[in-house]
Amino acid sequence: MIKVGIIGGAGYTAGELLRILINHPEVKIEFVHSQSNAGNPLTFVHEGLMGETDMTFTDVYDLRAIDCLFLCSGHGASSKFWEDNQRPEGLKVVDLAQDYRDESCGYVYGLPELNRERIRTADSVANPGCYATAIQLALLPLASAGALKGDVHVTGITGSTGAGVKPTYSTHFSWRNSNMSVYKVFEHQHLLEINRSLRQLMPQTDAEVNFIPMRGDFARGIFVTAYLKTDLTEDEARKIYSDFYASSAFTSQSSKSLDLKQVVNTNKGLVWIEKHGDKLLILSAIDNLLKGASGQAVQNMNLMFGIDETTGLRLKSSAF
Repeated sequence: MIKVGIIGGAGYTAGELLRILINHPEVKIEFVHSQSNAGNPLTFVHEGLMGETDMTFTDVYDLRAIDCLFLCSGHGASSKFWEDNQRPEGLKVVDLAQDYRDESCGYVYGLPELNRERIRTADSVANPGCYATAIQLALLPLASAGALKGDVHVTGITGSTGAGVKPTYSTHFSWRNSNMSVYKVFEHQHLLEINRSLRQLMPQTDAEVNFIPMRGDFARGIFVTAYLKTDLTEDEARKIYSDFYASSAFTSQSSKSLDLKQVVNTNKGLVWIEKHGDKLLILSAIDNLLKGASGQAVQNMNLMFGIDETTGLRLKSSAF
């Protein structure tokens, strides 16, 4: 059994992580850390786990007692954690914050569709951002084929859970319900990791990703619409995507246009392409809390420990 610990156990990503790991056949959860909830049952915060666990949050932990640590605190907290704690030899780490996505301190960027073999031999993995995952799944096949040229125009709509568990004016129900808005236009922080990955596959690309993020009036999921000019035919583009994702455990090219409910509650990434004149349209959809966060983190853990990467992640979509 893989003994795991979780730091930052009261947030949305930790809740999803627990939902997966409690039923993971190869995992034993040793501790779930939360200073603000120490002593409270996990179900005090994560009510969906009622009847599945009697564990409580703790404010103490022993890193020597585990094989794998998940860091689920906010951005900037992971580097602070390692300033305050000594890492035992042999401990594997999956960081869900953005602190090490530039692959500093020996971390491998944890997008399996891009770095599967590197993840298999890694001790430290930096989980990608949610928007970054959805947009990269839309564009990486073109970069791999050397066909990512010119400007790419991207709009992404995300659910309210993407903003985290702490309430703000833009996640308040009365504001979010029946509402839409844009934010961080052309300046979203995930553009940094998106551009790094595209240039990993196509170093000489001149593509500029023009990204407009939007807040949706739903709880979870990301729906991305991207388009660019290309000389590829639709059949040529479809073959590029089919070949790129042929060995992927969770990402595939859809046989028809997408809707968000196909992926919500799953670790799937779905893409759809179609040609309109000289423009290629690419749709991409993921669950921001699963393939965009906790599901991908478990997928990375599975790869790091040499077990089937789909273990514990065969989740059904919430179709209705």
